[in-house]
Amino acid sequence: MAGGIGAKKVDVTWATEESGLLLGISVKTINFRDKKSGNFQKNLTNRRGDMLIEAVTLHRRFPYSVLAGLLFLDKDAETDHTAQRRSTFENAHLRLKLFAGRDDPAGRDEQFERFFLLLLDAGAAHSSLRAFAVGDKDNQVPMEQVIDQLIEIVAVRNPDFYLYEGGQLGKL
Repeated sequence: MAGGIGAKKVDVTWATEESGLLLGISVKTINFRDKKSGNFQKNLTNRRGDMLIEAVTLHRRFPYSVLAGLLFLDKDAETDHTAQRRSTFENAHLRLKLFAGRDDPAGRDEQFERFFLLLLDAGAAHSSLRAFAVGDKDNQVPMEQVIDQLIEIVAVRNPDFYLYEGGQLGKL
């Protein structure tokens, strides 16, 4: 997708000819422990940088677009703390909080409208997934609400085309 400072591949997009980019979802993962430290933090700074350049690039070209960041972590990132260091899950909340919550299209380009950390247990017989809004590590968000929040913001930003009521998106 063409962006404000170059082309950028986006994992999930919803765009129309009349509006351009309505919704973009950036998905990143950290699935493996660092062999040296035993934690999941080794690539946290790199993932943050990747996501921030995506937000800047897309918001510069499409300021009304709704961008979401989804950072998937292995479930053990919640408990990989030591006496000297917080868990990867806690550190991710702290390091990403500044880049979440862009409520105004004129807001900071590097912010995502919504940013979520997802703890994934892919190794279980029945894999599980828990989502948390960045900055709120204690309150799990159901996946339906993750999607509903994004769709509602799209409708609010595009009131001439969409209406969101009762969990349903309608075209005007």
